[in-house]
Amino acid sequence: MSKNTSIKLFEQSQVRTHWDEEQEQWYFSIVDVVGVLTKSVNPNNYWKVLKSRLKKEGSQLVTNCNQLKMRSSDGKYYKTDVANTEQVLRLIQSIPSPKAEPFKLWLAKVGNERIEETENPELAFERAMDTYLKKGYSKEWINQRLKSIEVRKELTDEWDNRGVKKGLEYAILTNEITKAWSGFDIKNYKKLKNLKKENLRDNMSNLELVLNMLAEATTTEISKEKNPKTFEQNKTIANQGGTIAGNTRQEIEEKTGKKIVNKLSVKKSLKEKG
Repeated sequence: MSKNTSIKLFEQSQVRTHWDEEQEQWYFSIVDVVGVLTKSVNPNNYWKVLKSRLKKEGSQLVTNCNQLKMRSSDGKYYKTDVANTEQVLRLIQSIPSPKAEPFKLWLAKVGNERIEETENPELAFERAMDTYLKKGYSKEWINQRLKSIEVRKELTDEWDNRGVKKGLEYAILTNEITKAWSGFDIKNYKKLKNLKKENLRDNMSNLELVLNMLAEATTTEISKEKNPKTFEQNKTIANQGGTIAGNTRQEIEEKTGKKIVNKLSVKKSLKEKG
């Protein structure tokens, strides 16, 4: 079974999914999710009624949900309403069911935590530390990872000062830096490590993180000195910062005889050790 058509199990019930490689997000069959949460004998009809109610309420969920061809129980493919993760979480809020209640409580808890972090940003770092520890990362790696977040923030602040727009322009510059130091653009770097939605940096080794930080910190410093006025100038500086770290990577590889950027994933290593 291919990765794009794999079926995820949800409490022993099958929820059909589709991985969109370009958008880097999962899509879930809404009817399957409804069936799992409601135990309705006719989830198609349940979704039809719920969809009508949500439409009357002006919900964007109905307006924005897509359709994809998914395999049915008869082995044939039919157009099926699908939702991404954010849309599924919104859908859960509209389903009055005991099975949906734990998700609703979790969403309320997460929302409350985000509000607390807005008032006290230090809490975000504390929670990040706790989350990484629970996943089995070493404290040394975690400290490196949290430092990389700080370095990244300094870079994005500099980009903001230079008029770089969040979203696409951030992504283009980040890709430029990554390709210059690692030899891979982000898409192929993630492919190398067999990642999908997972965070690339969360699967980097200590040395990969250090080189990535060097590339971003160097880009920040060059930008401060050069005062770029256009996006193309920012792109050139991103390449320069990444290239400096890339030269360092090559020197280390020449001395050690080992490739720094490889398919090994920190998460996978942790599981094997466990």
